[in-house]
Amino acid sequence: MTGRAAGGCAPHPPDFERIQREASAAGARCVVGAVLVNPLGEVFLQRRAPHVRLYPDCWDIVGGHVEEGETLCTALAREVEEETGWHLLRADRVVDVFDWSGGGDGERRREIDVLATVAGDLARPRMERDKFVEARWLDKAALRRLASSSRETGMIDLALRALAMCEPPPS
Repeated sequence: MTGRAAGGCAPHPPDFERIQREASAAGARCVVGAVLVNPLGEVFLQRRAPHVRLYPDCWDIVGGHVEEGETLCTALAREVEEETGWHLLRADRVVDVFDWSGGGDGERRREIDVLATVAGDLARPRMERDKFVEARWLDKAALRRLASSSRETGMIDLALRALAMCEPPPS
């Protein structure tokens, strides 16, 4: 069962509202991320530019900070559009929720990463060139190779966990 956020947002996990309320009560700023998986079983990752403040040169999923007054779903839809030009169709399942801080600002963040489905020309994302230098669709083997050569593997590991969630259960 999925809910529908205010403003006609795409279907989203029913626990989105609870997660956002709990983050607010804990004094954490919400960050949303979309783990996008295409019909070939590949995950979309972008490499952050070397000059960005948070996690320069690291591989990342699509997402970002939730702005004042936004729901998790409306923020996710906005970030997908800004970073790729694609349209969020649905946010299916929560892959991970975790707290972190960074950037030297002392701000605590609660990140909510979900499996999401988008529409658009998946072969041609509209990258934010001031924030990202590369984008790729990667299958499980390519993700493992990338992890072995990367200094920061958090989002690559997240992508591998998301792919495992998409696999049918063993018979």
